[in-house]
Amino acid sequence: MWPTLVANKILKKRLGSNNFIADYPRYEEPLLGIADIDHSSKTVLNDHKDTQKYKVFVSTWNVGGVAPDEDLNIDDLLETDNHSCDIYILGFQEVVPLKASNVFGSENNKISTNWNSIVREALNKRTHKKDKDQGDVKNQEIKNICPYEEEGPQDFQCIISKQMVGIFITVWTRRDLRAFIRHPSVSCVGCGIMGCLGNKGSVSVRFQLHETSFCFVCSHLASGGREGDEKCRNSNVAEIFSRTTFPRGPLFDLPRTILDHDHVILLGDLNYRISLPEETTRSLVETRDWDSLLENDQLMMELMAGKILKGWHEGVIKFAPTYKYFPNSDMYYGCFCHGKKPEKRRAPAWCDRIVWYGKGLKQLQYARSESKLSDHRPVKAVFSAEVRVLPELTRVQSLFLSERFEQIESPFEVSTTDEFVFRKKTSSFRL
Repeated sequence: MWPTLVANKILKKRLGSNNFIADYPRYEEPLLGIADIDHSSKTVLNDHKDTQKYKVFVSTWNVGGVAPDEDLNIDDLLETDNHSCDIYILGFQEVVPLKASNVFGSENNKISTNWNSIVREALNKRTHKKDKDQGDVKNQEIKNICPYEEEGPQDFQCIISKQMVGIFITVWTRRDLRAFIRHPSVSCVGCGIMGCLGNKGSVSVRFQLHETSFCFVCSHLASGGREGDEKCRNSNVAEIFSRTTFPRGPLFDLPRTILDHDHVILLGDLNYRISLPEETTRSLVETRDWDSLLENDQLMMELMAGKILKGWHEGVIKFAPTYKYFPNSDMYYGCFCHGKKPEKRRAPAWCDRIVWYGKGLKQLQYARSESKLSDHRPVKAVFSAEVRVLPELTRVQSLFLSERFEQIESPFEVSTTDEFVFRKKTSSFRL
């Protein structure tokens, strides 16, 4: 029985590497000839591209297999009340418990659907409030025009959503950017049991915004706090970078590997620990001596030694270690609680990280959120990303931002073997 389950799991992962969930369907023809403008002008106007800047939000959160309540508040994570970004990328680890039935069995997409509903509600909260104040007449008119958007117009919509066992990544953009996003694709790499199953590994997504390619790698690396375990994590990173590939496109001009893209961001529970005795680590955490701790942080030491991620960058860490907490508590595991010693002792560590590669990315924020849902705290970052735009698209962009073209959709590149499914009861489409 188990060999059959393993073979099916590996086969489905490979065949489904370009299947994902999105809010709008596939279109066969280019939208108003934009795709034709891009390809025909690429060689002629290569040196005549304008540059625009977009704000990109990225977060990573190991939720410890805890299913979210429908009313879970993630405003502290997204900070939508304080500012709004153009693109949101949310990565999760352990959205389901990493038990045998989940690792070897079929994907439980119910949990990722629940997370998408929470993200949708949080990102479009201001839109919903505005619609409520203005009444439901306009919503009904738009629903008649575009019936698959059952809740009316939204500021943000999902362009890619993909789960592999417990690793889940979901990408949301402003609605008016949809017409300028092309070639979305995903690639899954399992590095867990037998070196190929998805209890550890990565789910990578890529897309092109105007003339600039983005790649986001959501990872969950090997765990363990013993000396030498960091080498297993380094090996996971090497596997992810060597095995992650994307379609080259009809003209064979699209990035194929992770590092072929213009902007690359690696996020996830990377599981790197602090190479100090546990008592020393806890003492330095209590005094908030982040500098002394970071001097012994495994990821930073590996980066400085050039053993992994050469040329990558990470923002300055000015927040407390994000692991390992008692759920629903501000207390780290291993601390004395009511005079009793806990069963497990795990030294605090910055397991949850966001690092980036490529020119034209500038980090504006690097912080943690304070949700107590799991034994990890979420980590978030905001980037300013430079994006190249063809002059033709710059001139027609205002046309797509006008109200009368609000509902026009963007073409998606999908493998010819992929299955396209329309769901009547939800606003999502499987590509």
